[in-house]
Amino acid sequence: MVVRAFAWFAAGAMVLAAAPAWVAKSNEHAKILLEATAKNSPEGAGNIGVDGLDEQITDFTEAGRKAARERTAQALTELRHRLRTESDPLVKQDLEIMIQAADRDLRSRDLDERLMLPYSFVARQVFFGLRGLLDDQIKPERRKAALVRLRRYAGMESGYEPVARLAEQRTRVKLRDKALTGPYRGEVEQDLAQSDSFLDGIGQLFAKYKIVGADDALQALRGQVGKYNEFVRREVLPRSRPDFRQPLAVYSLGLEEYGVDIPPAALVRMARAAFQDLQRQMQEAAGRLAKEKGWSFTDYRQVIRQLKREQIVGEAILPHYRERLKQIEEIARRQKLVSLPSRDARIRIATAAETAASPAPNMRPPRLIGNTGEMGEFVLPLNVPGEGKESLHYDDFTFAAASWTLAAHELRPGHEMQFAKMVERGVSNARGIFAFNSTNVEGWGLYSEAILLPHMPLEGQLVSLQMRALRAARAFLDPELQMGKITAEEAKRLLEEDVVQSKAMAKQETDRYTFRAPGQATSYFHGYVKLMDLRREIESKLGPKFVALRFHDFVLDQGLLPPALLRKAVLAEFVR
Repeated sequence: MVVRAFAWFAAGAMVLAAAPAWVAKSNEHAKILLEATAKNSPEGAGNIGVDGLDEQITDFTEAGRKAARERTAQALTELRHRLRTESDPLVKQDLEIMIQAADRDLRSRDLDERLMLPYSFVARQVFFGLRGLLDDQIKPERRKAALVRLRRYAGMESGYEPVARLAEQRTRVKLRDKALTGPYRGEVEQDLAQSDSFLDGIGQLFAKYKIVGADDALQALRGQVGKYNEFVRREVLPRSRPDFRQPLAVYSLGLEEYGVDIPPAALVRMARAAFQDLQRQMQEAAGRLAKEKGWSFTDYRQVIRQLKREQIVGEAILPHYRERLKQIEEIARRQKLVSLPSRDARIRIATAAETAASPAPNMRPPRLIGNTGEMGEFVLPLNVPGEGKESLHYDDFTFAAASWTLAAHELRPGHEMQFAKMVERGVSNARGIFAFNSTNVEGWGLYSEAILLPHMPLEGQLVSLQMRALRAARAFLDPELQMGKITAEEAKRLLEEDVVQSKAMAKQETDRYTFRAPGQATSYFHGYVKLMDLRREIESKLGPKFVALRFHDFVLDQGLLPPALLRKAVLAEFVR
């Protein structure tokens, strides 16, 4: 359904469109699952905009986990009942999205309980629970609740036990069950190495926002996490597995949760063929660029390394990205690629703790429920802390040629616009929250790079092809690593030599495929292929009537519909 266009204020505030009647009806149904989510994970629910949860924390007790499963099961039963009596096709579609989300959540809980030894990275868990409140876009009066939340994590409030102690108790109960698969040893070792970065980051957040009275709780938390980490070294590491590969059932469900709906073998075949073609395209672009620059070498690897030599450092990084975004916006308006906002985007450098949590550049989405002007934020990490005495450094995002494709993906017309338009056009909570998966989000991000590529300078085109080759490589390296067809060292070597990534980038990529988020990295390529296939299909149907700007605006209007439902909407409404 095409939602009426919205206006933007140049001053920076966002104008929120009135929700259509079917969206309001869908959101009433969504309250069922939102209420369960708010009780199961108040930190996460608060981050997306559910009010009244700022002081609350997840119940990490065994009784709390059982209650969370029961709440989700009850919500699923009620949603299925409502689907049987709903007549509006769009609302029915949203009910199906929420039913699938609840069902996946239950299957994931059951699978973890049946197959995996419980293990938690407590320092990171607490950091994320507090960072949602300690942020520039959070009102000062709300930030004060972070102190209550911190004290509850530390067990210093009545009725609460330290989360580190609860994590130890949960693991200890299951340690003797030899049938359970332990955590990957490399993951545990890295968690232990990075724990202090997250604890330091928590203290820095309280200092930055001048939240007084936190010293005792911070000290108690540090001691509790220290004892928990000693337990992990002493008793969990011996039970950890040397092989990073997940049980097949766990990996398969992960692919489903990320939105990848084809067998891994088929994905590998497609991605390897695409990677070889992209290498050919990179070689052609590198040859032309070398001739233009007067360089004697023409191999794309040497040309990219030459481009990387001119690094932008320190305070020059943010102005560079802001200027690059202006150039991209001018191209998008001139070429009529997509309808753009007039306000500036938010870009900043990551802290050490944020870099440890998310080593790749990323977009932090805005509040999706009850948004009062909060905006998405592009966060750019620069190093990988916690790897022994010497940190690894990226050179992949801070050279001029790379900023073209990275700004297009993370900012405009990519994620920043994607999330902002969901807020401003009044997309339903089902499509903005419960349909959220990497395939529909990252597919659009990679597609955004592709539609801008023909209008970039030659060096930008080469690096954009390089980044697309990275996404293709992800789609065969990730499943092949999990299937045991390639080693982590071989994957790193391919990423460093053939994709021309830094050691830091190659390391965080292989960590991602092996234990940080197996399956997730495949979603970029999968979502991009789905979206390109859809565009070609619609161009074929409409011929000269096809207008790219209208197509792109329509896709953004649909929120985060999975590829199959997006195709259905495009055929039913856009084509008509």
